[in-house]
Amino acid sequence: MNLVFLGPPGAGKGTIAALAKERLDIPHISTGDLFRAAIKNETELGKQVKSILASGELVPDSVTVAMVRERFLLKDTDNGFILDGFPRTIAQADSLAEMKFIDHVVNFELGREEIVKRLSGRRMCKSTGRIYHIIYNPPKVEGIDDETNEPLIQREDDKEEAILNRLEVYDRQTAPLIEYYEKKGLLRNIDAKGAPESVLAQMLEAIGR
Repeated sequence: MNLVFLGPPGAGKGTIAALAKERLDIPHISTGDLFRAAIKNETELGKQVKSILASGELVPDSVTVAMVRERFLLKDTDNGFILDGFPRTIAQADSLAEMKFIDHVVNFELGREEIVKRLSGRRMCKSTGRIYHIIYNPPKVEGIDDETNEPLIQREDDKEEAILNRLEVYDRQTAPLIEYYEKKGLLRNIDAKGAPESVLAQMLEAIGR
């Protein structure tokens, strides 16, 4: 089953993708992970992405599409996949349609207030990358990592002003995609407010699994 996940930052796409991947036995393909792996492995595309990001530019559609196309060559995608973070534009969606047939596009919906609450409450241990949440997953001692005893930090992009800016960018980019897939009859809207297990159950029902 070939799936595309859409949803604003903080909607829990990564969490649901991790659960769905196990349930459906298909890989979760995140463009962020693809970029990081390509840069780390110093592939040709990775070198391109590294220099583009270093110059402060956005990665062009052609490079992102090439990276996803390369990922589809691996055998684990033969029975399906979950795409997360791709497509982001109509041009990317058109390219995807030429590469693969898409069964469902799952759109995780979540209100702004809830998104800000989820994201602004995140805290991170700098040395290990371990993530906490002041409401949903607090450390044993406030502001201190459970294992290393280091002070936890709030990432710049988890501050309220940055979150609202990210949401504006998302709305601008994604509204056309939602309409694009709605017209094709592929869009499945899911309420992302509940616990991950209940959101997963809703999603599986929506895609007929």
